[in-house]
Amino acid sequence: MTDGSGGPGADGGSGPGPGTGTAVARPAAGPVAGFGGFGGPTGVGGTLAAGGMSVELPLWRAISYFRVLALGYALLRYLNSYDDFLHPVAGWIYLGALTLWTLATIRSFAGPQRCTWYVLGTDLALTLTGVVMSGIVDDPARVQAGAPTLPTIWAAGTVLGFAAKGGWRPAAFAGTLIGVANIFGHGGFTGDNVHNIVLLMVAGCAIGYVIELARASEAALTRALQVESATRERERLSRDIHDGVLQVLALVQRRGGEQTAGNAPGLAELGRLAGEQERALRALMTGGPLPHQGAAEPADLRTLVTPYAGERVTVSAPGTPVLLPGPVAGELAAAVGAAVDNVHRHAGPGARAWILVEDEPDAVTVSIRDDGPGFAAGRLGEAERSGRLGVSQSIRGRLLDLGGSAELYSVPGEGVEVELRVPREGA
Repeated sequence: MTDGSGGPGADGGSGPGPGTGTAVARPAAGPVAGFGGFGGPTGVGGTLAAGGMSVELPLWRAISYFRVLALGYALLRYLNSYDDFLHPVAGWIYLGALTLWTLATIRSFAGPQRCTWYVLGTDLALTLTGVVMSGIVDDPARVQAGAPTLPTIWAAGTVLGFAAKGGWRPAAFAGTLIGVANIFGHGGFTGDNVHNIVLLMVAGCAIGYVIELARASEAALTRALQVESATRERERLSRDIHDGVLQVLALVQRRGGEQTAGNAPGLAELGRLAGEQERALRALMTGGPLPHQGAAEPADLRTLVTPYAGERVTVSAPGTPVLLPGPVAGELAAAVGAAVDNVHRHAGPGARAWILVEDEPDAVTVSIRDDGPGFAAGRLGEAERSGRLGVSQSIRGRLLDLGGSAELYSVPGEGVEVELRVPREGA
């Protein structure tokens, strides 16, 4: 169970707590961004969202250089042996097309953004054409003796491109197709083509796997830099807030309590609100870096709901992370915030609220219960007809968009319970 109240601070105010149900500590709907507003981690292709240099770029440049050198090697080999081919003109036509394509795609293979799947698909088609043509335009005796194909080692550049773009699985796919074409062009298995196929597959899959590890490492480094930057910004704001705002709020809270016995009952409420705001600011200062999730990253719902805890709001959650996709967790937390706001506005100044997070195998359920006066049946319908759509839009609308449900239960004099449920398959 998580309680947002804290002990006495050094300046006489309330000590730091995990958070409060006031607007100061309310998490934003959707993915939560860090203090510095950084972008997400590395995406497809491994480029840094902040514009930094990716660890993959040197590999892409190496592949681009390799393709040019491999083209030169293929041209030299054919120049020395084209007299032995049955149809040498066809071989020259193919190598001419290969030369034009290689030179035209030098810039495309210099980075992951330019090298699209369309470019790689065309590259693979050109490779397969050359491998199959080798068995047709070359002398059958040379083919059976294991003569190299028209593209020779240039075909490896295609597999490397697939590996750099998508990892080891696309590399294995491209290598398999080239291997099948090689066997078909040679009329069956030979010692040389099996050897070449194995080398091509091993090299492509190994480099693809290394690329995947590099992307994961780069994403972790980017996240660490974001956390460090957010922490520094939080510490800077903490110093400024502590020197000004917290001192004033603590003073207002104490003076409000002193004046309660007089003829100014409104000051007591002012002191209470000042105390809640002070605890919220302390939670913001000491709660650690704000979580950051990209659209495809899971978010721990507990970290988004816990800030609603306060003096009159108690949060209970499992001891293990409650993971949902980032946008889903953000919308669900925002619906919880809307329910907590309703408690503060309508349940009365002394009402308490309890938030319960349940992690079930097929769904995530969040219940918000208060001990306020409740409401009569049909009251929500009257509110919607009069234009007050807080429950309809902020709570039910969000849950419907997520494929979930929002149920409200109330009996006059016994408070209100809101049950928010999001199915995992819908998430």
